[in-house]
Amino acid sequence: MKDNKIVVYWLLAGCLLIFIMVLVGGITRLTHSGLSISNYKLISGTIPPLNELEWEQAFDLYKQYPEYQKINTHFTIEDFKSIYFWEWLHRVIGRGIGLIFVLPFLYFLFKKKLTRPTIKKSVILLFLGAFQGFLGWYMVKSGLVDRPDVSHYRLAGHLVIAFITFAYTFWVALDLIFPNRNKTVHTRIRNLIGIGLIILVLQIVWGALVAGLDAGFIHNHWPFMNESKLMHETVLIEQVPIWKNFIEGKSGVQFIHRYLAYVVVGFILCIYNKTRFIPLSDNQRKGVNGLMAVVFIQFILGVFTLIYSVPVLLGVLHQIFAFFLLGTMTFVLHRFSR
Repeated sequence: MKDNKIVVYWLLAGCLLIFIMVLVGGITRLTHSGLSISNYKLISGTIPPLNELEWEQAFDLYKQYPEYQKINTHFTIEDFKSIYFWEWLHRVIGRGIGLIFVLPFLYFLFKKKLTRPTIKKSVILLFLGAFQGFLGWYMVKSGLVDRPDVSHYRLAGHLVIAFITFAYTFWVALDLIFPNRNKTVHTRIRNLIGIGLIILVLQIVWGALVAGLDAGFIHNHWPFMNESKLMHETVLIEQVPIWKNFIEGKSGVQFIHRYLAYVVVGFILCIYNKTRFIPLSDNQRKGVNGLMAVVFIQFILGVFTLIYSVPVLLGVLHQIFAFFLLGTMTFVLHRFSR
């Protein structure tokens, strides 16, 4: 790691900023602030309104779009300022991430501090970052036409690419932190962790669909979807054909997210059980133990977030621990791979 220390710090700083951006994005979503800035200005958009005239102009622009006209007609300019802040902060952090990725990358490239494999991986990271920015614009655009909400598909794409960008950035950093091959590689366990990671990503996808459809505000019981049934009667009847219920119906999307959570926990329990009595390195053992701790905290947070109908604090904590869980799973897979 010594020769690559500055590059590792750069990558880990990128991970931290992506985490902060997703955290602020979650707050933006939960406070319904995401459509407060209806025009996209890449450079000048970093400066918020600085006087009352500029605030009036921004508020007048907001009034031209469906969210104000159909939901927030009661808003005063002070109400508008409170939602504007979160969306503005979210966008500024996004621009900051772009600069922090691009400028050091060019410097490292010029100073020849990157190996050829790291250069290739960094180019992939830059592409993912640019794609994430595009998806953010594409998502907001969907809520400015005829309905006062963004497409839940676009929101899911925007969120999942952020998670994937974080995981891949972390993986590249781990490649530099641990440049030597693992002495102990258990192929079956590694494959099990890989499958678990795929299922976790699917769970994150459905979590994003739940957020996009506001599906966490219904069926606020646990362990049943109502007071006595594992599947609510509306799961299969909201959309036609039936399969659409699981990607477009609020009940169906929540149903998938609920029960995928059990699958994720089950896979991690299986990983833990299969590694209990075999020799592991310290990093492998700590990673597996950390995975168990994080998944149970995340599961409990999910239950309470549902029961209390997604209060902002619990909703944000649930999203934070999804990040921690993905990061821990990425670390464990890396430590069980060559």
